[in-house]
Amino acid sequence: MKPYANIAELVKMLESEIKLLAEQITTLKKEPQSFNEQVVFKYIDTGSTGKTKDFVRSLGVKSERGSLFSSGDVSKLIKGGSDDISPELLAIARKVVSMKNKNGKYR
Repeated sequence: MKPYANIAELVKMLESEIKLLAEQITTLKKEPQSFNEQVVFKYIDTGSTGKTKDFVRSLGVKSERGSLFSSGDVSKLIKGGSDDISPELLAIARKVVSMKNKNGKYR
């Protein structure tokens, strides 16, 4: 929690966090609008580039290079984004990456 000067400031900060969480929940409840969004949802679900890679391979989809989809392709998609992925969804995926990098396996 961030430092605060008084209760009113604390309430304002907490209300802001609630609003952000509600927006993230709304984003996660939406259906994927593209294949790339489906990949990002799978990454958020599993928290693993390897499991996400396996999911994409099970669908028979190849990478842009024409070879089998790799964990690096998942990372590249999350880091670089794509025009067909909502910015809100990418922000959540990047937060998952950050959580894993700071805390190891987050589950």
